[in-house]
Amino acid sequence: MFDGILKTGRKLRVEKIREGTVIDHITGGTALAVLRILKITGHEGFIVSVLMNVPSRKLGKKDIVKIEGREISPKEVAEIALVAPKATINIIRNFNVVKKEKVKLPKIVKNIVKCTNPSCITNSKEPVKQIFQVESEDPVILRCYYCGTLLGKNEIIEQF
Repeated sequence: MFDGILKTGRKLRVEKIREGTVIDHITGGTALAVLRILKITGHEGFIVSVLMNVPSRKLGKKDIVKIEGREISPKEVAEIALVAPKATINIIRNFNVVKKEKVKLPKIVKNIVKCTNPSCITNSKEPVKQIFQVESEDPVILRCYYCGTLLGKNEIIEQF
């Protein structure tokens, strides 16, 4: 039975998908965080291909995630930008790329991650939304609007 992986010489290649999303140029070693953001556990029924630490001229190494039969939402794109700021989202229909966009961090991140400072007003019982200013895009560093606490990539990834 054909399993979607073509073996040519010493290389393995994953076949093209008919419909869905390909997330390319993910920071090497970060694909599993992207799967957590997308809430993909393997029980949803989608065919998912994950390539990790693939050689890349631009990034040195990169990860790639292919999801057959699912297009990701704009909110998910914004969340992916937090952990993979150089990622590219490709929407595939009938084996063709119909939309290609680079993820872009907004200047302000709202209600995606939480402040790690237990004394921050956002961690009290007050109805205050989580708001962060983007201090740096690469590496990603966020500053809490209320208390000034900085969040780096590791603190962000741990929240997904």
